[in-house]
Amino acid sequence: MKEALLKKRFAAVIITLTATAAVAATATVSFKGNGILSWYNDAGYGACGTQINAATEMLAAVPRNYWTAANSNKDPLCKQLVLVTYKGKSIKVPVKDKCPGCPPNKLELSKAAFQQLDNLDVGIIKDASWSIVSP
Repeated sequence: MKEALLKKRFAAVIITLTATAAVAATATVSFKGNGILSWYNDAGYGACGTQINAATEMLAAVPRNYWTAANSNKDPLCKQLVLVTYKGKSIKVPVKDKCPGCPPNKLELSKAAFQQLDNLDVGIIKDASWSIVSP
């Protein structure tokens, strides 16, 4: 019953597994029109082990569901980009952080990246499209 509920809830989500040398066994994720975006402005070390400043740097925090390595610094996601499209605007930003509280279709963008798509006062964008892509 739980599995049927999940399938129904995320029926529009397309998840494909790839097995390439660069991204072995990592989920390639694509949300077409049902993705949710929010923004954050943390500074310090991101999940990929590098310093980040989400107030000024273009970056994304991907939901924890897609991280596969025990040590997030070595996760294949740290070498990927996120392609985000909303209202005819598109941006590509590097994955540098993890969003532990995000559901699978929600992406947190840095303040700088979110501003490329809409005004910060909006807070949360619904009906966006986003996918994890290779650089």
